[in-house]
Amino acid sequence: MTTGDEAWLTTAWPLVRAHLPPPPGRVLEIGCGPIGGFVPALLVEAYDALGIDPQAPPGAAYTRSTFEESAATNGVAAFVASTSLHHVQSLDRVLDRVAAALAPGGVVIVLEWAWERFDESTAQWCFDRLPADGGVASPGWLHDHRRQWSESGRPWDEYLSTWARGHGLHPGAAMLSALDTRFRRTSLDDVAYFFSELPETTAEEEARAVVAGQLRPSAFRYVGTV
Repeated sequence: MTTGDEAWLTTAWPLVRAHLPPPPGRVLEIGCGPIGGFVPALLVEAYDALGIDPQAPPGAAYTRSTFEESAATNGVAAFVASTSLHHVQSLDRVLDRVAAALAPGGVVIVLEWAWERFDESTAQWCFDRLPADGGVASPGWLHDHRRQWSESGRPWDEYLSTWARGHGLHPGAAMLSALDTRFRRTSLDDVAYFFSELPETTAEEEARAVVAGQLRPSAFRYVGTV
């Protein structure tokens, strides 16, 4: 059975691949996660790929560390960060290191979730498409939000902002501002995001619902260069 992470990576890979320089350049992924992120696909394409994450898989293509604490590097052809920047402790420190490590003409590709766009109508659209709590073996983060919001008794906006502050999450607007301060933006697009947690919903269906005004686009692809 395909997990949410696997569904996300499968759908997101073409969004990353379309903006990568030609192989065999050095590509670093910040926050590759326990299943390796895009690193396996990068290796198949003959890139010199390295995934950095405290929970990274074992192997020479991975470093078990935060990016901030990893060994210094330079001459990197591309950095990829997929739903990892909003979690980092210091956004400025991470992006300063990225900018310093990129080779001239290097590319940064960021896929991110803007939590502040996750309004009540968007949440309800997601919750209406979730299986019952007992219907999945491992309920995901949307299940957690549905339950925690119900238990909180708070208005959605108050619940969400309290949750985000408690987890130290950077909003999408802050990430975009920090990226634009250091890189020349070449493209910015909305992308589907919630589908990977909704077993009966595809990325295409989510995109159509956004066009129909049923939910807000809550994730983006940013591409920039030095």
